[in-house]
Amino acid sequence: MHGPALAGWLMVALCAATGAYCLLRMRSSVAQQRESAGGEALMGFGMAVMAVPAAVLGPPRWAWAGYAIVFGGAALRALWSAAHGSARHPHHHLHHPHHLHHLHHLVGTLAMVYMAVAMAVTPGAHAGHTSAGVPLLTGVLLLYFGGYVLRSGARLMPAAASVTEGGGAPPAAAWGDRVELATACRLSMGIAMVAMLLTM
Repeated sequence: MHGPALAGWLMVALCAATGAYCLLRMRSSVAQQRESAGGEALMGFGMAVMAVPAAVLGPPRWAWAGYAIVFGGAALRALWSAAHGSARHPHHHLHHPHHLHHLHHLVGTLAMVYMAVAMAVTPGAHAGHTSAGVPLLTGVLLLYFGGYVLRSGARLMPAAASVTEGGGAPPAAAWGDRVELATACRLSMGIAMVAMLLTM
């Protein structure tokens, strides 16, 4: 009985810590870090609230509708950023890392909208507690985020190796500018998203 609640609180802590670090990244001197940090902080804190055990917090339907509106707006912003980035840099390939990040953020915000709508439509639904949603769409999102988790984990391994070989991180790299920490945060949110989708 305590197992699911403990897992829920661990997910809350993970997502909240990720959101807090993303707020720190908003003060980064690197423009691309600042651009993405706000949206990722919203994702982290939003997922933390969504993961709170139902026995502690059972939001009414209108709260989930508000969730859907907020993340729908975030999805529109991510779509605009991806389109605007392509217009500003037409020489960038579709697979350019910055463009791919905007697209990934778009998928993440749409997944949040999907889960919020499923919880609003299904009485008593709550992430990690009651089945809801469309199985096919849930499966597609699981495949995407599962692949993203594997890819991000693979990207972190050579980064860790290069830091060790180089004798540590460059002195000029502040906490908000560390690429490997930003990747680790995105990996954490990807794992949390997989865990939430598995309960849909």
